[in-house]
Amino acid sequence: MRKMESIKYNELGKPLWLTLKKEWFDMIASGKKKEEYREIKPYWDSRLNKDYDFVIFRNGYAKDAPIMYIHINDIRKGIGDKKWGAPEYEVYVIELGDIIHIDNY
Repeated sequence: MRKMESIKYNELGKPLWLTLKKEWFDMIASGKKKEEYREIKPYWDSRLNKDYDFVIFRNGYAKDAPIMYIHINDIRKGIGDKKWGAPEYEVYVIELGDIIHIDNY
């Protein structure tokens, strides 16, 4: 994991910003959860049909909320893992890569 002070924001590429509940944020931070899901709806169609290099997960909306930067391996439509919060129907599956950095955690 690299220190953010040594990373210029634009060196990482194009970010996808998402907010998570604590349960999912903690599972991703621990390395247990390797995917995140979003419903197939017009709002997510317009946001996820673009090329992103990494995702910035935020746990809540507080000014000092925990933030995690993670590489994105792929964004596809499919059936996710129920133990990771996926419904039993097709969703957007955001396949997560390595954690780049975590702040305020």
